[in-house]
Amino acid sequence: MPLSSASNWLLRAGVVFGLSGCAATAPAALTPQRAAEAQQAIRQVLTTQAAAWNRGDIPAFMEGYWKSDSLVFIGRKGPTYGWQPTLDNYVKNYPTAAAMGQLDFSDLRITMLAPMAAQVVGQWHLARPAAGDVGGYFLLVLRQVDGQWKVVADHTNSAQ
Repeated sequence: MPLSSASNWLLRAGVVFGLSGCAATAPAALTPQRAAEAQQAIRQVLTTQAAAWNRGDIPAFMEGYWKSDSLVFIGRKGPTYGWQPTLDNYVKNYPTAAAMGQLDFSDLRITMLAPMAAQVVGQWHLARPAAGDVGGYFLLVLRQVDGQWKVVADHTNSAQ
């Protein structure tokens, strides 16, 4: 059945208003300014994590990670799923401040994947006078979760 011109206009108006409602809930476009702001916020997450580590505060270090069973950490022993098991592994593998050493991140390359997702490639180094220095490379995937950037996937390896 053909639509009258009034019905056709109402249908089009409904579609336009319906789509505008969807656009209000979609993430903002990734402009160069938004990308720069996101990259700065991501750098701050890593800076905060390094400061917590260097204080010997593993729970504060873990605040940079997504507190979810879906978090994945891939290290030399394979994948660990979940925030709590990841925390438990850190506590087990770094039982003292001397074992933790002083953490430094370098050569960070942050690539925005979407307005609310990014990857970071970089190097890590632990200066540990008593236990010996260690370091390697990492690839992180971060997402904005409740307005904060969180690591949702971490693949870290050791160069030693």
